[in-house]
Amino acid sequence: MIVDADACPVKSEIAQAGRQFGVQVVLVASFDHKMKENPGVKVVQVDRSDQSVDLYIANQIRSGDILVTQDFGLAALGLAKGSICLTNRGQEYTDSSIDYLLERRHASAKMRRNGKHTKGPKPFTETDRKNFLHGLTNLLKNLQEIENE
Repeated sequence: MIVDADACPVKSEIAQAGRQFGVQVVLVASFDHKMKENPGVKVVQVDRSDQSVDLYIANQIRSGDILVTQDFGLAALGLAKGSICLTNRGQEYTDSSIDYLLERRHASAKMRRNGKHTKGPKPFTETDRKNFLHGLTNLLKNLQEIENE
């Protein structure tokens, strides 16, 4: 499981699920973010430049990997490579949903360039944290069942 860890609010939940299911977790972050390794958690720190984390993950992700990110562009790359991509709120990106999200992101950026104000994401809540852990746990259970068939 690969995690875009710079702004990820559910790192401890990911580590917990990884340990529970015996899945190696790789947290990728820039040097600006202090990370510590735990059992089953590998930390990769990359250059501070704007897209370093995304580029590293894009080069490492493989078909069947789980990617956790809130970055739509990175999720699109992960889907194209056959990975399973989750948001930090536990929703799975799909080929059809990513197209809509990318279009919406483009439209919002266009509006901002024209001086209009757009809304950002809703604040992250404890309910979001629980939903994420529930979604990740269900995904890992399903993958484990498929593996054991």
